[in-house]
Formats: sequence, structure tokens, C-alpha cells
Amino acid sequence: MPASIQASPASYEMADTSPSRLKRQRYPMPALVRKALKEQHLMDAYRARPPYQQNDYIGWITRAYRPETQEKRLKQMLE
Repeated sequence: MPASIQASPASYEMADTSPSRLKRQRYPMPALVRKALKEQHLMDAYRARPPYQQNDYIGWITRAYRPETQEKRLKQMLE
């Protein structure tokens, strides 16, 4: 995973961990994504989404191999 998006233990926060039927892997929020959400004043809108959608967005972004693809996906999420 490219360093631009890769989460380090000290720089991420987990998606909502409330009990659910979610059986998929939970992805930590990379610092770059958190920073972009805060800079665009979209953190509240992001948190208003269901936990599975938050997790899906983070997984979709972080699973991209190329940094350009990760940046493109991040921009799409922010729209």
C-alpha cells in the first residue's frame, strides 16, 4: 500500500464500532482521509453515513495500489 494513504497505528481512528451484523474487515481511517474530511468540513456528513458506508469508502480508497488512484477515489468520496 502506498505510504500516502497507508495508516500508521498512531494516525488513524476506527470507524464506528457499535454492534452490527457487519462481517467484513473494518478499515482504519488514514490520516490523509481524516485531514481531507476536516479541511472540506465534511467530517459530520461522513459520520452521518451508516458505519458500513464509512467502512466501504475507506476500504475502497486504501485498496487502490497506485497513489493516483487513491487520490482520485478520495476526491470522488469528497464530492
